[in-house]
Amino acid sequence: MIKICGIILSSILFVSALNDVDKERSQFIPPMKIPLSLSANFGELRIDHFHSGLDLKTQGVTGKEVLATAQGYIYRISVSPGGFGKALYVRHPSGYSTIYGHLDHFTPEIEEYVADRQYEEKSYMITLWPPKDKFRVKQGDLIAWSGNSGSSTGPHLHYEIRKSDDESPVNPLDFDFGIKDNIKPVFEKLFIYPIGKSSLVNGKGSTARLQVLGANGAYYVSPSAQEITIGGRAGFGIKSFDLINGTNNRFSVYSIELKIDTVTIFRYRMDSFSFNESRYINSHIDYETYQRDNMYVEREFVLPNDKLSAYSDLVNNGIYDFSDGKKHKVEITIKDIRGNRSSLSFRVRSVAGSGGSAGSKIGNGVVMPYNRTNRFESGNVLVNIPSGTLYDTLNFEFRKTKGNPDMYSPVYQIHNIYTPTNRTYTLAIKPDRVPQGEKQKLLIVQIDRDNRRFPLISTWIDGYLTTSPNTFGNFFVGMDTVSPSLSPVGRIAGADLTGYKSMAFRVTDNFSGIKSYEGFIDSKWALFEYNQKDNLLIYRFDPKYIEKGKKHNLSLVVSDYQDNSTTYRCSFKW
Repeated sequence: MIKICGIILSSILFVSALNDVDKERSQFIPPMKIPLSLSANFGELRIDHFHSGLDLKTQGVTGKEVLATAQGYIYRISVSPGGFGKALYVRHPSGYSTIYGHLDHFTPEIEEYVADRQYEEKSYMITLWPPKDKFRVKQGDLIAWSGNSGSSTGPHLHYEIRKSDDESPVNPLDFDFGIKDNIKPVFEKLFIYPIGKSSLVNGKGSTARLQVLGANGAYYVSPSAQEITIGGRAGFGIKSFDLINGTNNRFSVYSIELKIDTVTIFRYRMDSFSFNESRYINSHIDYETYQRDNMYVEREFVLPNDKLSAYSDLVNNGIYDFSDGKKHKVEITIKDIRGNRSSLSFRVRSVAGSGGSAGSKIGNGVVMPYNRTNRFESGNVLVNIPSGTLYDTLNFEFRKTKGNPDMYSPVYQIHNIYTPTNRTYTLAIKPDRVPQGEKQKLLIVQIDRDNRRFPLISTWIDGYLTTSPNTFGNFFVGMDTVSPSLSPVGRIAGADLTGYKSMAFRVTDNFSGIKSYEGFIDSKWALFEYNQKDNLLIYRFDPKYIEKGKKHNLSLVVSDYQDNSTTYRCSFKW
């Protein structure tokens, strides 16, 4: 009797657990009424970060209704020229929060609340934390309309689900949105990396790139490739992608598993991550291959300072020592979140290494351990790399070359662009000369391999211009003395704008970038929206803040990061 009761109780608990899982998966409805189609998935590989949500197509237009996907309250509202642009954050009783980004506009009551606060703080860019009872929503309530605001590259809705306690994003596809997917992921290439000075892959101390063939879940190394031989320690990497029904977009895979002789030595699964670990993507991928070939290759081994929480079941960080003279079966399995899977299988013959060059020192570099603060000084240059900035011990390289006449220092090569960093470091350069009266116009500039120049926000400290780059590369001291360009779109000066909904100005800067702007109408602060993508400042007429049927005086001031400014003044009627 006791045994039977135990079985019944176990069954009840099992069914209850299943019901809890079903309830958990179905607690959110789709955020739009239109059929859902993805353009980007959760955890998608992006340079410097993992994608933290889903990008949902809006049929190529703005203005689609955006719905609260569950009951809750709006706890945060943000408006910014970059990032998510106009965004709403909703907290739910379940312990999750949802985020809706790149919106065009909010519902009227939210719009009014935001505008009032923008006028109070005299700032377009704003982050608000409304009281808990200010904007309560029910599941399915209209909260906004989709747009293309912020750093969006086209009309879409960015949708996230986060854990409310720590704001960590979770994979929204763990929940049921009715997105069909029965297509298996695809392998494209296999990379094999020799690890250490004596390791060889196919007789060479360099990375092997092998073409992968196959279909429908079964993949193999191209038969035209020679037999794979490895001597010493090695790691693997893959180029792959996932597909979803109803779209031609390519997506990142959800999970990767590496087995050697049936033993798992590496596993990666993208269920969740915290924002403070998102930059570990630069060590998860083969960063050098991305920089050289614009190709995302995911490592199946972990660098010493890669602390991404998506890894598990690691044996020797996914690195295997092929030194026993035997043949080994290697199997890499990739899956999407719906369980569709593909496997790549091949055999490796273990051979002796022979003291190759992989991993050895290059030139006369300075060894910088990843787990300590490293400082480098040469002439008029100081480099300070905090502990934890490097993913692996670095053989740091430095070079100096003569600059051009418009440069105020030589060009300094701070290591190279092919080595990633996990955070910023400090770079200080003392200029060769400082033009009289123009000290504050100098700044540090980074040059890419196409000779494009990128200004960096710089400050003077003890006679050095100091900045905080997040990449290595080439730097010099430059100058910006040119004011931003500011011009009306259409006729505004002296015009009768009665009946117009808005007026706009085109604003550009030739170098250091737009730092700030401020508009006044009839000597009162006016709310101008900054459309960063289109270089527009837009004022929307609102009788609450401007009197109708009268002549008005406008003053608009725009400044760049070197405090060069331009002022536009005119009168108009509205």
